[in-house]
Amino acid sequence: MQREIGLVGLTFVAVGGVLGSGWLFAPLLASQLAGPAAVLAWGIGAVAMLLLALAFAEITALFPVAGGIARIPQFSHGRLLAMVLGWSAWAGYCTTAPIEVEAALRYASAYLPGLHQGEGDGLTVLGYAAAAALLLVFTLVNAFGVAWFAKINTTLTWLKLVIPMIFLVAIVAARFEPQNFVAHEGFAPYGMSGIFAAVASGGVVFAFIGFRHAIDMAGETRDPQRTIPLALILAVVICLVVYGGIQIAFIGALDPAQLEAGWAAVESAHTLGPLGALATAVGLLWLVSLLNAAAVISPIGGALVAVGSNGRLAMAIANNGVFPGIIARLNAYGVPLWALLLNYVVALVLLVSIPFAEIVALNGAAIVLSFVAGPVVVVSLRALDPAAERSFRLPAAPILGALGFAVATLMIYWSGWDTIWRLLLLLVVGLALFGLRLAIGGREDLSPRGALWLAPYLVGLTVMSLMGGYGGGYGIVPHPFDSVIVAVLSLAVFVMAVRDRLPREDYERFIAEEKVLEAEEYGTAEVPQAG
Repeated sequence: MQREIGLVGLTFVAVGGVLGSGWLFAPLLASQLAGPAAVLAWGIGAVAMLLLALAFAEITALFPVAGGIARIPQFSHGRLLAMVLGWSAWAGYCTTAPIEVEAALRYASAYLPGLHQGEGDGLTVLGYAAAAALLLVFTLVNAFGVAWFAKINTTLTWLKLVIPMIFLVAIVAARFEPQNFVAHEGFAPYGMSGIFAAVASGGVVFAFIGFRHAIDMAGETRDPQRTIPLALILAVVICLVVYGGIQIAFIGALDPAQLEAGWAAVESAHTLGPLGALATAVGLLWLVSLLNAAAVISPIGGALVAVGSNGRLAMAIANNGVFPGIIARLNAYGVPLWALLLNYVVALVLLVSIPFAEIVALNGAAIVLSFVAGPVVVVSLRALDPAAERSFRLPAAPILGALGFAVATLMIYWSGWDTIWRLLLLLVVGLALFGLRLAIGGREDLSPRGALWLAPYLVGLTVMSLMGGYGGGYGIVPHPFDSVIVAVLSLAVFVMAVRDRLPREDYERFIAEEKVLEAEEYGTAEVPQAG
């Protein structure tokens, strides 16, 4: 592999992942769930993701390995935990590119009607063929080296930043109704539960989890100790400005008459979604034309990043022993080609077999579950290797780590039972495949103790999602008591997870193994010596 991505390139990998199709539809979805308080949902989502990003910033600067989300838990808790959380991340990642490609084709169908069947339906046969072709193009772009990928992505991301900002300024200048922020039962008509639902199901989490791509590209980053932390922080801040600004502009530009039936009834039948409807309503037809381009560029750029990032994750899972070793093999350009091809096939299967809305719901929960590793690992590594040189240190790590873990858990819970049961099914499939690999090839040193905390964690989430009122739950435990119980549960599990870290000697052995692997991939070892 080649370390060729600099600060701008890595920042734009993260920004490109965050600014996918989300900014085109999330302002409406979040407003329907939270009313004007959707603005707060973006702030909560950004703070939550920044907590997780800062935890990963310390870890990935210390261990700049490809497919970091799947590899990092191994250093502190062993292969079994790395397998479970890596599988969850990979399953979620595999849905990202199909989501973005279908979103792009839905918008393109306004001009090419043969691509999409219409509102609420999926792609046509021609649409599926176009999706397969686009996914193949993204796979080929990534197959020819990270430098080429980074240049193309940086160009696309500049466009994805400029167009939303033009929209924001133009809409606010054309129409801004301050009374919309207090119309129909005030600023927060659905209370805190509506705000939390907007965070989990209104597109906020789906948007912000795109920062993860910078973590998975860490193994191909120049000066990773400096570049990774800065890129993660810059990406979250930049995207908060963009998304928060668009949300404010969207609410302020609505016709007050649209709010008479309440925020949940606000709809948009425009082919370019809620933003296209606004631009048309205020007479900015030139802006509609600009949105035509953005509606295709943004999802396509997000899909390009997702394909590249997921290739590194599949390679990491192969190194963990779940996939055959050939999946981790690099081509002449230092890219895991077989991993990219595996992901291409899986993406096609998901695209044709699962409805669009269900893929979106599953995406967020599966990926956020893998994020809970960050706070656990950063605190555990402080105990395992306090003397290791860290270019970036998470301030007040035990406190912010516990808080980040709790927030990630709440975001999974707020996604609701309808999403969580699908997530559990995915984990069962992953464990079955892992068991099959063990039966065929065998693998020792799973360190099962390091994964024990997942049992009470997943059981608790399952019970509370059934008893709570989010996404198909029975509503037995009312808000806010349900969220308080989940937060307390998460803090108790966090203490257990940190306690069940590996012994020092196992940590040192994994470090030694990783140095050998790094030497094979790069010709030199970047993983630090145990302090």
